[in-house]
Amino acid sequence: MTTPLPVGEAKVRAVDDMFDRIAPRYDLLNRMLTFGMDVGWRKRTVAALGLPPGSRVLDIACGTGDLCRVLKTSGYVAIGIDRSAGMPAAARTSAPLVRADGLRLPFADGSIDGIVCGFALRNFENLGNFIGECARVLRTGGRVSLLEVAEPRARVLRAGHSLYFGHVVPLVGGLVSDRAAYQYLPKSVAYLPTEAELMRLLVDRGLPDARRVALSMGIAQLLTGTRRR
Repeated sequence: MTTPLPVGEAKVRAVDDMFDRIAPRYDLLNRMLTFGMDVGWRKRTVAALGLPPGSRVLDIACGTGDLCRVLKTSGYVAIGIDRSAGMPAAARTSAPLVRADGLRLPFADGSIDGIVCGFALRNFENLGNFIGECARVLRTGGRVSLLEVAEPRARVLRAGHSLYFGHVVPLVGGLVSDRAAYQYLPKSVAYLPTEAELMRLLVDRGLPDARRVALSMGIAQLLTGTRRR
């Protein structure tokens, strides 16, 4: 019998506990499990911002600071935000890190130039509220660039991806880090809305030019948008 995924506050507690446990080897497993493709995905995420050098950019759910490092290399002023205590403790970035909830960002309205987020959309307790909070703190003309996993559209690719993500990822994750966590992570894709619903959320929350780009034959996706008002 399949254990149902947690929701509400139970989901928040489960996600916090999981990331605290896997923090020490999180970066290593990202590289292993994506065959290093995650490095290029993060660079593309930051490049998609298209903001002037010196822009103030939040990396929400920053984890160990992978995106913060790319932001700084690209000339941005990076600030990392994460709920987890364990992830920032294992961080490898000189950017300032703030322990805070992505649904209640400690920043004034219109005070931020850009926002990035890597592989965390499915972990928020309410994705619509998260996008709304991003729009709140962005200035007019500010940009979001959100990186997340996805499922390929092609049937053969989708089958192979499902086999790898559902069986190989938990096996390798269990050997290197925490098996329960890497069993949960593939299942957590079920939290993600459909492509159409994701676009609707972005547009309805104040990002009318929202776009979605499939990466690496559809195993990842990049969502972008601009704050217009």
